[in-house]
Amino acid sequence: MTREQKIRLIEELSLNAWPSHKIEYYDGWLIRFSHNYTYRTNSVEQVGTSSIPIDEKIEYCESIYRNFRTPVSFKINPLMDPTFDSLLASRGYTVRHTTEVMMLQLDNVNFHPYPRIAEEYEFYGRNSGLPSWIDYPDDTTVSLRDTITDEWIQGLFRLNGTVNPILRRIVPSMYKAIPKETIVASIEQDGRMVASGLGILDRGYLGLYAIYVEPGCRRRRYARSVCSAILTEGRKRGCQQSYLQVVKGNANAKALYTSLGYEDFYTYWFRWKE
Repeated sequence: MTREQKIRLIEELSLNAWPSHKIEYYDGWLIRFSHNYTYRTNSVEQVGTSSIPIDEKIEYCESIYRNFRTPVSFKINPLMDPTFDSLLASRGYTVRHTTEVMMLQLDNVNFHPYPRIAEEYEFYGRNSGLPSWIDYPDDTTVSLRDTITDEWIQGLFRLNGTVNPILRRIVPSMYKAIPKETIVASIEQDGRMVASGLGILDRGYLGLYAIYVEPGCRRRRYARSVCSAILTEGRKRGCQQSYLQVVKGNANAKALYTSLGYEDFYTYWFRWKE
């Protein structure tokens, strides 16, 4: 597989992994809207060939987001004609949310998961063969499930600070619309979720998403334990490679992923305008 083919595949996998609240297909472009929950689900993505003049298409997208009363954003990836990025810049669009895509070969000697101490299977086959709990050093226990539950989503909202009532209403349906097999991870402390993670399996690839740790619980290797649990179980299910997306400048997250064995693959960003 060439680099271009692999980038195209990762872009496709990430679209499957993170559905939008609303989506419109327009002459080879996807117009996505989710009340600004994330940049990816509130942007225009080019996925096919176009026939309509480019200026007309941009103006149409601007009108759509104007009706949504939200800024308009275009996702720019390395497969796109660079003149499109320049065109947006000339129309007053600025670069936002530059994101680095990283890859990990799960059968490579460079994959360094955190060593587990023990695991327990409580549900005896009712959890898609996943262990219910995995113990790691320093009394850390990662809980695994095969289904995204309302309880997990509410815990995620607390970890990532989602308080907007509209988002709290629509985002659960976005997570539950994910059409692929999932590995849902959490760490609890005193009855509340203090760390989260989500693995999404698709055609031998494992996407790593929703890695959050409560601020007061950081530097306890919770994120390392969550990532290791998801990646190891994904490998057992036949995943050969993993990908993730980290915002450029997030040094702590980048250091963690690099130590697990991830390597930089490509970068994308958003052109954004009020």
